[in-house]
Amino acid sequence: MTSIALATSMERTTTTMKRNFVLSLITIALTLLICADASNFNKPHTHTGKVEPFQPGDPKVKLDGKALGILKAGKPYQTQVQTKDSGRGLVVQDVDAPTSIVWDRILDYDNYSNMVPKTVESKNYKIIPHKPTKANNFLEKEIFTRMKVGFPMLKLEFFVRHFIYIQHHKSLTWTLDYTKESDFDDSCGYWFILPHPDDPEERTRLYYSVQVSMFDWVPKFVVDFMSSKALTDATAWVKKYSELEWAKEVAKGGARKTYPTADSTKGAGKSVFSNMLPFGKKKREEEERLAAEAAEKLALEEQAQSEQSSLIRIRAGWRRYVLVSVVLALAVYNGILFLGNHEKSQ
Repeated sequence: MTSIALATSMERTTTTMKRNFVLSLITIALTLLICADASNFNKPHTHTGKVEPFQPGDPKVKLDGKALGILKAGKPYQTQVQTKDSGRGLVVQDVDAPTSIVWDRILDYDNYSNMVPKTVESKNYKIIPHKPTKANNFLEKEIFTRMKVGFPMLKLEFFVRHFIYIQHHKSLTWTLDYTKESDFDDSCGYWFILPHPDDPEERTRLYYSVQVSMFDWVPKFVVDFMSSKALTDATAWVKKYSELEWAKEVAKGGARKTYPTADSTKGAGKSVFSNMLPFGKKKREEEERLAAEAAEKLALEEQAQSEQSSLIRIRAGWRRYVLVSVVLALAVYNGILFLGNHEKSQ
Protein backbone atom coordinates (compact mmCIF):
# COMPACT_ATOMS: atom_id res chain seq x y z
CA MET A 1 0.00 0.00 0.00
CA THR A 2 2.84 2.30 0.85
CA SER A 3 4.64 1.64 -2.44
CA ILE A 4 1.45 2.31 -4.39
CA ALA A 5 0.91 5.60 -2.57
CA LEU A 6 4.54 6.55 -3.17
CA ALA A 7 4.25 5.77 -6.88
CA THR A 8 1.05 7.79 -7.09
CA SER A 9 2.68 10.72 -5.30
CA MET A 10 5.70 10.63 -7.63
CA GLU A 11 3.44 10.50 -10.67
CA ARG A 12 1.49 13.53 -9.46
CA THR A 13 4.75 15.39 -8.78
CA THR A 14 5.98 14.62 -12.29
CA THR A 15 2.69 15.77 -13.79
CA THR A 16 2.81 18.98 -11.75
CA MET A 17 6.36 19.65 -12.93
CA LYS A 18 5.28 19.12 -16.54
CA ARG A 19 2.36 21.49 -16.08
CA ASN A 20 4.59 24.15 -14.54
CA PHE A 21 7.06 23.78 -17.40
CA VAL A 22 4.32 24.12 -19.98
CA LEU A 23 2.87 27.14 -18.19
CA SER A 24 6.33 28.74 -18.24
CA LEU A 25 6.57 28.18 -21.98
CA ILE A 26 3.11 29.68 -22.45
CA THR A 27 4.15 32.74 -20.43
CA ILE A 28 7.31 33.20 -22.53
CA ALA A 29 5.39 32.76 -25.78
CA LEU A 30 2.75 35.27 -24.70
CA THR A 31 5.47 37.74 -23.72
CA LEU A 32 7.11 37.39 -27.13
CA LEU A 33 3.71 37.76 -28.78
CA ILE A 34 3.01 40.97 -26.92
CA CYS A 35 6.39 42.54 -27.59
CA ALA A 36 6.96 41.29 -31.16
CA ASP A 37 8.15 44.18 -33.32
CA ALA A 38 7.53 46.75 -30.58
CA SER A 39 10.23 49.03 -31.99
CA ASN A 40 9.22 51.46 -34.71
CA PHE A 41 11.45 53.63 -36.91
CA ASN A 42 8.59 55.99 -37.75
CA LYS A 43 7.15 56.53 -34.25
CA PRO A 44 8.67 58.51 -31.35
CA HIS A 45 9.75 56.81 -28.14
CA THR A 46 7.42 56.81 -25.13
CA HIS A 47 9.53 59.54 -23.45
CA THR A 48 12.50 61.83 -24.12
CA GLY A 49 14.86 60.46 -21.50
CA LYS A 50 14.65 58.96 -18.00
CA VAL A 51 18.29 58.04 -17.38
CA GLU A 52 20.76 60.84 -16.66
CA PRO A 53 23.07 61.20 -19.73
CA PHE A 54 26.84 60.92 -19.39
CA GLN A 55 29.00 64.01 -19.79
CA PRO A 56 32.15 63.88 -21.94
CA GLY A 57 35.56 64.13 -20.33
CA ASP A 58 37.84 62.45 -17.84
CA PRO A 59 35.94 60.24 -15.34
CA LYS A 60 38.70 61.02 -12.81
CA VAL A 61 39.01 57.44 -11.60
CA LYS A 62 42.01 56.79 -9.37
CA LEU A 63 43.83 53.55 -10.17
CA ASP A 64 45.64 52.08 -7.14
CA GLY A 65 48.26 49.34 -7.15
CA LYS A 66 45.65 46.57 -7.24
CA ALA A 67 43.86 48.15 -10.20
CA LEU A 68 47.11 48.63 -12.11
CA GLY A 69 48.05 45.00 -11.42
CA ILE A 70 44.75 43.81 -12.92
CA LEU A 71 45.26 46.00 -15.98
CA LYS A 72 48.86 44.84 -16.41
CA ALA A 73 47.59 41.26 -16.48
CA GLY A 74 45.41 42.19 -19.46
CA LYS A 75 42.16 41.97 -17.52
CA PRO A 76 39.41 44.62 -17.17
CA TYR A 77 39.23 46.55 -13.92
CA GLN A 78 35.70 47.26 -12.67
CA THR A 79 34.84 50.14 -10.37
CA GLN A 80 32.05 52.66 -9.67
CA VAL A 81 31.53 56.27 -10.64
CA GLN A 82 29.15 58.43 -8.66
CA THR A 83 26.23 60.32 -10.20
CA LYS A 84 23.76 62.70 -8.59
CA ASP A 85 21.42 59.91 -7.49
CA SER A 86 23.44 56.68 -7.53
CA GLY A 87 26.58 54.90 -8.72
CA ARG A 88 27.31 53.48 -12.15
CA GLY A 89 29.58 50.61 -13.07
CA LEU A 90 32.69 51.58 -15.01
CA VAL A 91 35.30 49.34 -16.66
CA VAL A 92 38.91 50.27 -17.38
CA GLN A 93 40.87 48.25 -19.95
CA ASP A 94 44.38 48.49 -21.42
CA VAL A 95 44.69 47.77 -25.14
CA ASP A 96 47.88 46.94 -27.02
CA ALA A 97 47.06 49.22 -29.95
CA PRO A 98 47.19 53.00 -30.61
CA THR A 99 44.21 55.17 -29.75
CA SER A 100 43.48 55.79 -33.44
CA ILE A 101 43.00 52.05 -34.03
CA VAL A 102 40.74 51.81 -30.97
CA TRP A 103 38.58 54.73 -32.11
CA ASP A 104 38.30 53.16 -35.57
CA ARG A 105 36.83 49.99 -34.07
CA ILE A 106 34.39 51.83 -31.79
CA LEU A 107 33.15 54.08 -34.60
CA ASP A 108 32.71 51.20 -37.07
CA TYR A 109 29.01 50.87 -36.24
CA ASP A 110 28.08 49.34 -39.59
CA ASN A 111 30.35 46.39 -38.74
CA TYR A 112 29.21 45.79 -35.14
CA SER A 113 27.36 42.58 -36.02
CA ASN A 114 30.75 41.04 -36.87
CA MET A 115 32.46 42.19 -33.67
CA VAL A 116 30.09 42.87 -30.77
CA PRO A 117 28.58 39.93 -28.79
CA LYS A 118 24.79 39.54 -29.15
CA THR A 119 24.63 42.22 -31.89
CA VAL A 120 22.88 40.81 -34.96
CA GLU A 121 22.31 44.05 -36.91
CA SER A 122 23.79 47.56 -36.86
CA LYS A 123 23.48 50.34 -39.41
CA ASN A 124 23.94 54.12 -39.35
CA TYR A 125 20.88 55.99 -40.62
CA LYS A 126 21.96 59.61 -40.08
CA ILE A 127 25.20 61.57 -39.58
CA ILE A 128 25.26 65.23 -38.56
CA PRO A 129 28.63 67.07 -38.59
CA HIS A 130 29.12 70.01 -36.22
CA LYS A 131 31.58 72.85 -35.86
CA PRO A 132 33.20 72.30 -32.43
CA THR A 133 32.75 75.42 -30.30
CA LYS A 134 32.61 76.24 -26.62
CA ALA A 135 28.86 76.77 -26.97
CA ASN A 136 28.26 73.14 -28.03
CA ASN A 137 30.93 71.75 -25.67
CA PHE A 138 33.17 71.05 -28.70
CA LEU A 139 30.80 68.53 -30.24
CA GLU A 140 32.22 67.30 -33.56
CA LYS A 141 29.59 64.97 -34.91
CA GLU A 142 26.38 63.06 -34.17
CA ILE A 143 25.94 59.52 -35.49
CA PHE A 144 22.52 57.87 -35.40
CA THR A 145 22.59 54.07 -35.46
CA ARG A 146 19.94 51.39 -35.68
CA MET A 147 20.95 48.30 -33.66
CA LYS A 148 19.46 44.92 -32.91
CA VAL A 149 20.65 42.49 -30.23
CA GLY A 150 19.66 38.83 -30.21
CA PHE A 151 18.93 36.44 -27.35
CA PRO A 152 17.30 32.98 -27.34
CA MET A 153 13.72 33.44 -28.65
CA LEU A 154 14.03 37.22 -28.47
CA LYS A 155 15.51 40.11 -30.47
CA LEU A 156 15.52 43.71 -29.29
CA GLU A 157 15.86 46.69 -31.63
CA PHE A 158 16.90 50.15 -30.48
CA PHE A 159 18.00 53.46 -31.99
CA VAL A 160 21.10 55.20 -30.66
CA ARG A 161 22.28 58.80 -30.91
CA HIS A 162 26.08 59.08 -30.52
CA PHE A 163 27.84 62.34 -29.63
CA ILE A 164 31.48 62.56 -30.75
CA TYR A 165 33.91 64.69 -28.69
CA ILE A 166 37.22 63.07 -29.62
CA GLN A 167 39.44 66.09 -30.32
CA HIS A 168 38.69 68.10 -27.18
CA HIS A 169 37.30 65.61 -24.60
CA LYS A 170 38.68 62.28 -25.93
CA SER A 171 35.16 61.02 -25.41
CA LEU A 172 32.05 59.59 -26.99
CA THR A 173 28.66 59.56 -25.27
CA TRP A 174 25.27 58.26 -26.36
CA THR A 175 21.58 58.16 -25.55
CA LEU A 176 18.60 56.67 -27.32
CA ASP A 177 17.28 58.52 -30.35
CA TYR A 178 13.97 59.51 -28.80
CA THR A 179 12.42 60.33 -32.17
CA LYS A 180 12.29 56.54 -32.75
CA GLU A 181 10.52 53.89 -30.67
CA SER A 182 13.05 51.44 -29.15
CA ASP A 183 12.66 48.11 -27.37
CA PHE A 184 14.80 49.52 -24.53
CA ASP A 185 13.03 51.81 -22.09
CA ASP A 186 16.19 53.95 -21.94
CA SER A 187 19.94 53.70 -22.42
CA CYS A 188 22.98 55.92 -22.22
CA GLY A 189 26.71 55.28 -22.25
CA TYR A 190 30.22 56.62 -22.44
CA TRP A 191 33.72 55.97 -23.82
CA PHE A 192 36.81 57.85 -22.66
CA ILE A 193 40.07 56.94 -24.41
CA LEU A 194 43.63 57.99 -23.60
CA PRO A 195 47.09 57.10 -24.88
CA HIS A 196 48.56 54.64 -22.39
CA PRO A 197 50.80 56.43 -19.84
CA ASP A 198 53.59 53.85 -20.27
CA ASP A 199 53.49 53.66 -24.09
CA PRO A 200 51.35 56.49 -25.52
CA GLU A 201 52.18 55.79 -29.16
CA GLU A 202 51.32 52.09 -29.32
CA ARG A 203 48.98 51.39 -26.41
CA THR A 204 45.64 52.74 -25.13
CA ARG A 205 43.77 52.96 -21.85
CA LEU A 206 40.01 53.05 -22.29
CA TYR A 207 37.13 53.70 -19.90
CA TYR A 208 33.60 52.48 -20.52
CA SER A 209 30.28 52.80 -18.75
CA VAL A 210 26.66 52.16 -19.68
CA GLN A 211 23.28 52.37 -18.00
CA VAL A 212 20.23 50.57 -19.39
CA SER A 213 16.60 50.66 -18.31
CA MET A 214 14.43 47.83 -19.65
CA PHE A 215 10.67 47.44 -19.96
CA ASP A 216 8.92 45.04 -17.55
CA TRP A 217 8.20 42.52 -20.30
CA VAL A 218 11.90 41.92 -21.03
CA PRO A 219 13.08 38.58 -19.49
CA LYS A 220 15.32 38.80 -16.43
CA PHE A 221 18.30 37.07 -18.11
CA VAL A 222 18.35 39.82 -20.73
CA VAL A 223 18.22 42.53 -18.06
CA ASP A 224 21.06 40.83 -16.15
CA PHE A 225 23.20 40.64 -19.28
CA MET A 226 22.63 44.25 -20.31
CA SER A 227 23.28 45.60 -16.81
CA SER A 228 26.35 43.58 -15.82
CA LYS A 229 28.05 41.26 -18.32
CA ALA A 230 27.71 43.81 -21.14
CA LEU A 231 30.21 46.04 -19.30
CA THR A 232 33.17 43.66 -19.59
CA ASP A 233 32.01 42.26 -22.93
CA ALA A 234 32.16 45.76 -24.44
CA THR A 235 35.78 46.38 -23.52
CA ALA A 236 36.72 42.78 -24.43
CA TRP A 237 35.58 43.05 -28.05
CA VAL A 238 37.24 46.46 -28.49
CA LYS A 239 40.50 45.08 -27.10
CA LYS A 240 40.34 41.95 -29.28
CA TYR A 241 39.64 43.62 -32.61
CA SER A 242 41.87 46.65 -31.98
CA GLU A 243 44.83 44.40 -31.23
CA LEU A 244 44.10 42.24 -34.27
CA GLU A 245 44.01 45.31 -36.50
CA TRP A 246 47.21 46.70 -34.99
CA ALA A 247 48.94 43.33 -35.51
CA LYS A 248 48.00 43.53 -39.20
CA GLU A 249 49.47 47.04 -39.42
CA VAL A 250 52.71 45.90 -37.78
CA ALA A 251 52.90 42.84 -40.04
CA LYS A 252 52.58 45.07 -43.09
CA GLY A 253 55.43 47.20 -41.82
CA GLY A 254 53.32 50.29 -42.30
CA ALA A 255 53.70 53.66 -40.64
CA ARG A 256 52.78 53.90 -37.00
CA LYS A 257 49.34 55.37 -36.34
CA THR A 258 49.18 57.97 -33.60
CA TYR A 259 46.40 59.86 -31.95
CA PRO A 260 45.40 62.76 -34.24
CA THR A 261 45.56 66.36 -33.10
CA ALA A 262 44.67 69.63 -34.76
CA ASP A 263 48.31 70.01 -35.86
CA SER A 264 49.06 66.42 -36.81
CA THR A 265 46.07 66.15 -39.13
CA LYS A 266 47.42 68.89 -41.39
CA GLY A 267 49.40 67.62 -44.35
CA ALA A 268 51.06 64.18 -44.26
CA GLY A 269 48.97 61.27 -45.52
CA LYS A 270 45.35 60.38 -45.08
CA SER A 271 44.37 60.35 -41.42
CA VAL A 272 42.71 57.34 -39.83
CA PHE A 273 40.04 59.86 -38.85
CA SER A 274 39.21 60.79 -42.42
CA ASN A 275 35.57 60.47 -41.41
CA MET A 276 36.01 63.15 -38.73
CA LEU A 277 35.95 66.87 -39.39
CA PRO A 278 39.15 68.34 -40.89
CA PHE A 279 40.92 71.34 -39.45
CA GLY A 280 42.12 73.68 -42.22
CA LYS A 281 41.07 76.16 -44.87
CA LYS A 282 38.61 73.76 -46.51
CA LYS A 283 36.81 72.94 -43.30
CA ARG A 284 33.56 74.71 -44.18
CA GLU A 285 33.41 73.04 -47.61
CA GLU A 286 34.02 69.67 -45.99
CA GLU A 287 31.26 70.28 -43.44
CA GLU A 288 28.82 71.15 -46.22
CA ARG A 289 29.82 68.07 -48.18
CA LEU A 290 29.37 65.81 -45.16
CA ALA A 291 26.00 67.39 -44.37
CA ALA A 292 24.84 66.84 -47.97
CA GLU A 293 26.01 63.23 -47.88
CA ALA A 294 24.24 62.68 -44.56
CA ALA A 295 21.00 64.16 -45.89
CA GLU A 296 21.19 62.07 -49.05
CA LYS A 297 21.92 58.92 -47.06
CA LEU A 298 19.02 59.63 -44.71
CA ALA A 299 16.66 60.11 -47.66
CA LEU A 300 17.76 56.79 -49.17
CA GLU A 301 17.35 55.03 -45.81
CA GLU A 302 13.85 56.42 -45.34
CA GLN A 303 12.91 55.41 -48.89
CA ALA A 304 14.21 51.89 -48.32
CA GLN A 305 12.37 51.76 -44.99
CA SER A 306 9.14 52.75 -46.69
CA GLU A 307 9.57 50.17 -49.46
CA GLN A 308 10.23 47.39 -46.96
CA SER A 309 7.45 48.29 -44.53
CA SER A 310 4.95 45.96 -46.22
CA LEU A 311 7.43 43.08 -46.10
CA ILE A 312 8.11 43.76 -42.43
CA ARG A 313 4.39 43.67 -41.69
CA ILE A 314 4.13 40.32 -43.48
CA ARG A 315 7.04 38.90 -41.47
CA ALA A 316 5.55 40.25 -38.24
CA GLY A 317 2.20 38.70 -39.14
CA TRP A 318 3.72 35.27 -39.69
CA ARG A 319 5.71 35.58 -36.45
CA ARG A 320 2.57 36.34 -34.49
CA TYR A 321 0.75 33.48 -36.24
CA VAL A 322 3.49 31.04 -35.17
CA LEU A 323 3.48 32.35 -31.60
CA VAL A 324 -0.30 32.08 -31.36
CA SER A 325 -0.09 28.49 -32.66
CA VAL A 326 2.56 27.66 -30.05
CA VAL A 327 0.45 29.16 -27.25
CA LEU A 328 -2.62 27.21 -28.35
CA ALA A 329 -0.69 23.94 -28.67
CA LEU A 330 0.87 24.36 -25.22
CA ALA A 331 -2.49 25.27 -23.73
CA VAL A 332 -4.10 22.12 -25.19
CA TYR A 333 -1.24 19.97 -23.91
CA ASN A 334 -1.53 21.53 -20.47
CA GLY A 335 -5.27 20.82 -20.48
CA ILE A 336 -4.65 17.18 -21.36
CA LEU A 337 -2.18 16.85 -18.49
CA PHE A 338 -4.68 18.40 -16.11
CA LEU A 339 -7.58 16.16 -17.19
CA GLY A 340 -5.39 13.06 -17.03
CA ASN A 341 -4.25 13.90 -13.54
CA HIS A 342 -7.81 14.69 -12.47
CA GLU A 343 -9.15 11.31 -13.72
CA LYS A 344 -6.38 9.43 -11.92
CA SER A 345 -7.07 11.25 -8.67
CA GLN A 346 -10.66 10.03 -8.81
